[in-house]
Amino acid sequence: MTGTDSRTPLRVGLVGYGLAGSVFHAPLIAASEDLVLAAVTTGNPERAAEARAAYPGVRVVATAEELWEGGEDGADGLDLIVIASPNKTHVALATAALEAGLPVVVDKPLAGTAAEARALAALAEERGLLLSVFQNRRWDNDFRTLRRLLDEDALGEVQRFESRFERWRPMPKGGWRESGAAEEIGGLLYDLGSHVVDQALVLFGSVVSVYAESDVRRPGAAADDDTFLALTHANGVRSHLYVSATTAQLGPRFRVLGQRAGFVKYGLDPQEAALREGLRPAPGAVWGAEPEALWGRLGAGESPLSGGGTPVESLPGDYPAYYAAVAAALRGTGENPVTAYEAAAALDVLEAAKRSARENVTVTL
Repeated sequence: MTGTDSRTPLRVGLVGYGLAGSVFHAPLIAASEDLVLAAVTTGNPERAAEARAAYPGVRVVATAEELWEGGEDGADGLDLIVIASPNKTHVALATAALEAGLPVVVDKPLAGTAAEARALAALAEERGLLLSVFQNRRWDNDFRTLRRLLDEDALGEVQRFESRFERWRPMPKGGWRESGAAEEIGGLLYDLGSHVVDQALVLFGSVVSVYAESDVRRPGAAADDDTFLALTHANGVRSHLYVSATTAQLGPRFRVLGQRAGFVKYGLDPQEAALREGLRPAPGAVWGAEPEALWGRLGAGESPLSGGGTPVESLPGDYPAYYAAVAAALRGTGENPVTAYEAAAALDVLEAAKRSARENVTVTL
């Protein structure tokens, strides 16, 4: 896409209009000045009607293949394919889109295995096409704030990184995300685990060993819903990561312990809740901000719950920055914000965690 007229928005075809497609991708694509949502794929009549109502003029088709089989809105009319369909379809659809000559964004997890992810990366390189992975949690307010603190060396050398993505959902909702079938790539390890592992790798680099505990806690559930990972990074940092749907009392989102100070942050970034409520980012409008009462605290020797430490103003969350970076990469003016090779490195850890929990061993990478 190098050399594309920067005044003309890039046309996007979105595959899937479930939770990921309708709540995250479609609104963020539509909010971008560099992109336009041109087509949506869904075989569900109700979702098709919702897409048409939310985005007047969007073309809705029943199958992904219709987006790249030619015609006005086929491969010659689209500049980017975004895959937000169920996990088990990611590899096949990304392969087909790349083979049709289209750049691709894939929702996490990119694939079920690191080998599949690296094969997709190689295909994209062979075709000279962008392949990016939607890791929106890199643009959470708490993660952006923590990266700033680390860049400023506010904690000293980090020794332990604790990250929790916990929920209280004692009754399973059903659906493929909670299916125990291996081909569905369901369960929290690959869902929320994709986020916390990616963040740990971004902050502290490669991992040399993985230990994990993974359980199915809820009656009627078939996939892991309560999982813990202990990672040892090559630089000596230890990451303790928790993903759970069965946490009756939620812990801090982050607790990061350094030689001089620690940083503790409670609560989730507000962007997902805002998107679910129908709010949309817009130029000049406040987005991704949270009240001072939810800011994290930086200090040493005291608990933040008893007033210890100093409040640290949270940087605003910025999910729109992901698609701005994708557009820049397509125009040849920026870099791919999340590469398939980065996704493969995270999948190495997730696969090791799966084996560790199954065999009750520590896995060396």
